[in-house]
Amino acid sequence: MNIIRILSAAVVAAFISVTALADRAADEAAIRKALGNLEPASIEASPIAGLYEVVVGPHVIYMSADGRYMLQGELVDVQKQVNLTEPRRRQATRALMDNISEDDMIVFRPQKVKHTITVFTDIDCGYCRKLHSELQQYLDAGIEVRYMFFPRAGKGSPSYKKAVAVWCADDRRQALTDAKNGKAIEMKTCANPVDRHMQLVRQLGARGTPFIVLEDGSTQPGYVPAKPLARLLDEKSR
Repeated sequence: MNIIRILSAAVVAAFISVTALADRAADEAAIRKALGNLEPASIEASPIAGLYEVVVGPHVIYMSADGRYMLQGELVDVQKQVNLTEPRRRQATRALMDNISEDDMIVFRPQKVKHTITVFTDIDCGYCRKLHSELQQYLDAGIEVRYMFFPRAGKGSPSYKKAVAVWCADDRRQALTDAKNGKAIEMKTCANPVDRHMQLVRQLGARGTPFIVLEDGSTQPGYVPAKPLARLLDEKSR
């Protein structure tokens, strides 16, 4: 009799598991259909029944199981006083940045790398120039600075053309430094990643420059001096 009960329980459990998987598959299909051409990196059940966490690029959104309703914003566990969205957003941003090769960046590396930041920069932006004028302070703090381009005036603007010329220079780091110091550089053109940089930073929601992506995937809009930035990075790495 006990064996029969055990077998019956196992059959019921297996049935429930199969049904749940089928329901989950149907929910995912409905959400993917609702998203159209957008390809989600992940679709996971959220702590709220019937609501799924959907990651698209660096964005975290929430959708109903039938794909009809979408929420954008922060999901907070009030009882635990924990933001559940921010860690997932950082993770998504970090995954996105990890797909970018340093071959598509201009990198200034200290002798001993303690932290790494990626800076989307506009050559003609005042605070971008200030950051670069203090570059040695960042390097002395063990911060590797990886530059990508975000000419805010858009494609074809003077800032855009300078970004392309810097990339096409024989010595990109020196050309970047010269351009940020207002020196004339040879206006070369060549195959370059500037358009890809601009597309990526817009995905990240940047509005101004410098736009800094920290190594944990969090972002810092605007200039931050080397010492406070080093302290922030140290705190985040603990």
